[in-house]
Amino acid sequence: MKNLISERVADFIKNYPPFNVLDVKSLYLLAEQVLIIYKEKNSIVFSVDENPHAHFYLVHKGAVTLTNTTTNTIIDFCDEGDIFGLRPLIANENYKLEAKAHEECILYGIPIEVFRPIAKQNEEVSVFLMESFASNTRNPYSKNQKGQLYGFDVDSDKNKDVNIPDLQLANYSKKLISCSPRTTIQKAAELMTKKHIGSILVVSNELPVGIITDKDLRSKVISGKHPITATVRTIMTSPVITYPKKLTITQAQMAMMKSNISHLVITEDGTVNSKALGIMSKHDVMVSLGDNPAVLVKAIKRTQKVKQIKQLRKSVMILLSGYLEQNIPLGLIAKIISELNDTCIKQVVELSLAKMNEKPPVKFAWLALGSQGRSEQLLHTDQDNALVFENVPEAELPKTTAYFLELAKRVTKGLNTIGYEYCPADMMASNPKWCLSLQEWNNRLSYWISNPGPNEVLMSSIFFDYSLAYGERDLLDQMSEHIFRTVEKYPIFLVHIANGALQSPSPTGFFRQFVVEQDGQHKDFFDLKSRALRPLIDAARVLILSHSIKGISNTWERYEKLAELEPNNQELYMACSYATKALLKFRTRQGLLHHDSGRFIELEELTKQEKMKLKRTFKAIKEIQELITLRFKVANILG
Repeated sequence: MKNLISERVADFIKNYPPFNVLDVKSLYLLAEQVLIIYKEKNSIVFSVDENPHAHFYLVHKGAVTLTNTTTNTIIDFCDEGDIFGLRPLIANENYKLEAKAHEECILYGIPIEVFRPIAKQNEEVSVFLMESFASNTRNPYSKNQKGQLYGFDVDSDKNKDVNIPDLQLANYSKKLISCSPRTTIQKAAELMTKKHIGSILVVSNELPVGIITDKDLRSKVISGKHPITATVRTIMTSPVITYPKKLTITQAQMAMMKSNISHLVITEDGTVNSKALGIMSKHDVMVSLGDNPAVLVKAIKRTQKVKQIKQLRKSVMILLSGYLEQNIPLGLIAKIISELNDTCIKQVVELSLAKMNEKPPVKFAWLALGSQGRSEQLLHTDQDNALVFENVPEAELPKTTAYFLELAKRVTKGLNTIGYEYCPADMMASNPKWCLSLQEWNNRLSYWISNPGPNEVLMSSIFFDYSLAYGERDLLDQMSEHIFRTVEKYPIFLVHIANGALQSPSPTGFFRQFVVEQDGQHKDFFDLKSRALRPLIDAARVLILSHSIKGISNTWERYEKLAELEPNNQELYMACSYATKALLKFRTRQGLLHHDSGRFIELEELTKQEKMKLKRTFKAIKEIQELITLRFKVANILG
């Protein structure tokens, strides 16, 4: 008689890595031994320092949070198809994080003793597990971790040449500059300047005990928190995060992103108990990539024609696709692709300026709006931009405006050539309404904020998401200051912004069914942008604005900041941050697959698991909109 339960387990796990590469025999052998576990909301799966379980876990239904209880920071959310709790399999030591059911869950417990021999025979499985573990541990290959996946001792001669068949190994700087904990901050800073380095290792008895970076000097010394006469011990980051020499690019990127650091220390055995061999920085990681961003940036800057940039943007898309395949964190992907997009825009502006008959009469700034302004534009979408130039005497304004409009038309045409479609609503600097002097912009922004009708709210909200693509940052800063001062004078504006954030249509209807377009070109398609991403983007904007926080335009970074500002709502904000990244990654994958913007999704083409993943994010949308309704009392004031 067939075992229907094990068949259902096999049918589910075969859709997710690393189980999706197993042969049928191994898959069913494993499925027969899987433990099915039910967890109520907020119940603990395992605690910090708890003895290792006989299983690691796969989420079947629901979601689980992984939390660093020391800092009370949620490290990750795991939902359908995600694995967690790998430490017993890889390191054979007690848990370092707390796993808690974020909502009602059904988990599959994957028995380690059954799984280990299967994984040992499959290199692709071992790579996936090592990388998954690396994203939540400081040291996956430590000498002290005796229970490795393969069950071998890394010190034995037999395994000296073992090389995990991984992605490309990352390079690191072997020219190690160090100082002792008793060195003064001033001497350390002088040494860093002399050697032209951005970090210095602090060693004691030839072992790494801390690290100082340029960021530490800025945030801890220049800010006045510590005098330059103090010792480096007072400002160093300790303990250092260490890895062995054979560290892959993906592992390095994930380690840096997970720990929010920019440097890893490479030691002989990967632990702090052995001599340091060098330091790996984010720059080293990027340069280690084959088609790396640094190479593309240089190539873009060397172009002499706009059409040459178009060809290079294809390389950017290949890079993006590779990053997604490697499952590199979306935050890092977005930063890299946004920087490359900005470089393309800057070069188009430079080439356009070179074609003008005269130099610019005054200083100006080219502003990226919308998704590019938020560093969330990964695919080729339409243009959203504006131009601001220095104030000039009224008599000179028409001539100055005419110059910048001509420049803007050249730039928008160039951007169209390299793949940015023209904005259907004409929100582009080539439109006279979007090419203004600083004073004209300030006047227009003041009007929008003090007369917040639906159109004015839409127009003004765009300017909370802009970023400098080219030109004078001071002009952008002056505009930002004006916006915030004006909002303070008209607090009712926040209520109108909040109301606008609630206008996006619901992603689901009765029985949690997807709400699709009823007519038009995209009839029966699901609008991922309007129904899922936009509500999260709009909510983050009004909430961060209500705290008067400047300089953060990225949506998930806004939610992370809100989680700091409002600890009582931390869980919701982190869920929204996670949902935003998950939706953007999903949209990007769909866009690359169908060679479009990824906005409209044909639901029939999605697997059941993909639909479940999408729906998982909708809970955060519903809850954040409920919070906005209550906080800003939208119904009472506007109703």
